[in-house]
Amino acid sequence: MAWGPEGASTARGAGRAMRASALATVLATYSGRSDEEARDLDRIRALTALAGSGGDPWARSSPLHMTGSAVVVHPPSRRVLLRWHDRQQGWLQVGGHADPGEADPFAVALREAREETALTDLAAWPDPARPQLVHAVIVPVPAGRGEPAHEHADLRYVLATSHPDDAAPETPGAALRWLSLDEALEAAGEDNLRVTLERIDTALAAASGQAPRGR
Repeated sequence: MAWGPEGASTARGAGRAMRASALATVLATYSGRSDEEARDLDRIRALTALAGSGGDPWARSSPLHMTGSAVVVHPPSRRVLLRWHDRQQGWLQVGGHADPGEADPFAVALREAREETALTDLAAWPDPARPQLVHAVIVPVPAGRGEPAHEHADLRYVLATSHPDDAAPETPGAALRWLSLDEALEAAGEDNLRVTLERIDTALAAASGQAPRGR
């Protein structure tokens, strides 16, 4: 069916509203666990609200836009998987930008994680049926690849695999490393990732009945 300009505009508006609604649903029950995270959440919720006036919180053209990411874990060994990022020159979690039509930050994080690790059994942890946001943070991104410096409003999850040895890098320049929590905290390329890892350390310890070790 061919759409005229008015119909296309209506469809774009409906798409933006759907994407904003998905974000609002995720953020509705999430509270910041620090003053810094609470401040970031205020900015993220304001970004989401822009969709009501025609904005797109996922648009890469915006100086601040949404991303979805995840830390992949192997719960039995309490190891985490980090990926080398050339642009940031550091070991970080997997994840990235939404593809056209994507609205759910968890779906974005899961797709990106599968693409970047080749792991096909990834599922939300600790409950595969209920993805839980573990960290919401605004991250500065340096200029590069034809883009100016900007910020990512990143929503982070935990994904688990039962087959860690199947992990394979997406490209030769995007190496992957399985690390203990101690090693990951040492290697993490950004302080905000260390906060994420400390929360995961606590959750893995509680699940295994052991004391947190990533300190």
